[in-house]
Amino acid sequence: MIIGITAKGKNLDEPLDPRFGRSQYIVLADSESMEFEVFENPGESAPGGAGIKAAQAIVDKDIDALITGNVGPNAFSVLSKANINVYTGASGTIRKAIDDFKAGLLDEPDAPTVKAHNGMNR
Repeated sequence: MIIGITAKGKNLDEPLDPRFGRSQYIVLADSESMEFEVFENPGESAPGGAGIKAAQAIVDKDIDALITGNVGPNAFSVLSKANINVYTGASGTIRKAIDDFKAGLLDEPDAPTVKAHNGMNR
């Protein structure tokens, strides 16, 4: 399964970024092999619509699930329509977030976890 994880750095031992739309990077990791690639989040420096830009980038990568700290309403809508499961409640490193996902320790919200524009100026 390919999982997208919002990240503050470019490897599995970097911290997860709890912001979805404004995270610096998104790590795409295979949950079985732990092979991964990293891309810069196009929403990070966007003047507006950061969550939608990040969500569309993830949809374009054809992943199965997303792990992040929080997700706002616009991004949640885009991801839901693309049948990408969103998992929240992760913290620590990217590697730990993947391990927590595999152990079933993360939340799978059925609605956005924050209001729009929550990640701005943080």
